[in-house]
Amino acid sequence: RCVLKELESLGKALYGAKLIAQRFQVRNCSHHKDPVSGSVCLLSMIEEGNPHHYFIATQDQDLANKVKKKAGVPLLFIIQNTMVLDKPSPKSLAFVQKLQMNQLVPEHQKESIVQLKEKEGLAKQEGEKRRKRKRAGGPNPLSCLKKKKKTTQEGQEPSAEKKKRRKRKRNR
Repeated sequence: RCVLKELESLGKALYGAKLIAQRFQVRNCSHHKDPVSGSVCLLSMIEEGNPHHYFIATQDQDLANKVKKKAGVPLLFIIQNTMVLDKPSPKSLAFVQKLQMNQLVPEHQKESIVQLKEKEGLAKQEGEKRRKRKRAGGPNPLSCLKKKKKTTQEGQEPSAEKKKRRKRKRNR
């Protein structure tokens, strides 16, 4: 409501923006009796961790910088007639990482879980079969040339080692 009041007070120059803003659902803010500027109103609505999961769409750099300082508030802006979702701010990333660390199981609880599993006989046994990893093999033997036999000095006398073959006689 405060944004609509601000657009009305700025006059005919922003009449088109006022019509566009009226098309969207109007959220009630805490200062409807004495309206404040639009940026102050938007910042007050995302206080305390953005409970209603609002997105902030703005071209105002001051408002964008203030929104980036708050964790968990997505920021939209327009570049050449295209709406762009800004990457998460460092504050948001740090907040998410802190939440993830708090959700992990503490070490003393992990140790007690392992002890209870051993007590119940559910722990992994050392003698379990493990799958062997496939190692990189050599080249395909069918695609390689055969090795050449080494010739020795004794092997150079072909007539001595050759067997005599019988010649077949033809009957005519």
